[in-house]
Amino acid sequence: MSLPPLALIKTAKDLLELCQPQTSKEAPKGTKRSPEGVSSCQCTLKKAMGWTSVSEGDWPAHFKAVATLRDPEVYEPTFEEHHPCGTHYDSADAPIALGFFPTNRCTVYECTACEHFALRYTEFGGYYVDPRARLLNPQLIVKDTIDPDPSA
Repeated sequence: MSLPPLALIKTAKDLLELCQPQTSKEAPKGTKRSPEGVSSCQCTLKKAMGWTSVSEGDWPAHFKAVATLRDPEVYEPTFEEHHPCGTHYDSADAPIALGFFPTNRCTVYECTACEHFALRYTEFGGYYVDPRARLLNPQLIVKDTIDPDPSA
């Protein structure tokens, strides 16, 4: 039995829509799924505000993959990062820009307990494999970046 393919999210607008509460009974728009509310969950990712190493053994079993940000049409996504305000790779306030590393290599997961989202990708080094994750903060999603040229 094969799993259905994950939905491909190509725009910031689509990613923001995914982050919105699904019913009117939930918290006001834009607040339910921001990381500030994750403290009520027992999840091991609640401290992963910036990119954090999360081994397979530490990955929460109650997270389910819901979408991918990796475009299958792009053979080798860029390693260029987007930090216009002086943040760096593992800053908790680093922007989430879909066309830039590492967001362009991520799968989006949802916590089935508290409905928060996390981004996850695998860092491949010369002699290691390191799964990394961060909570998805909708306030950090960049809406107007120009994606780097994939042919460069």
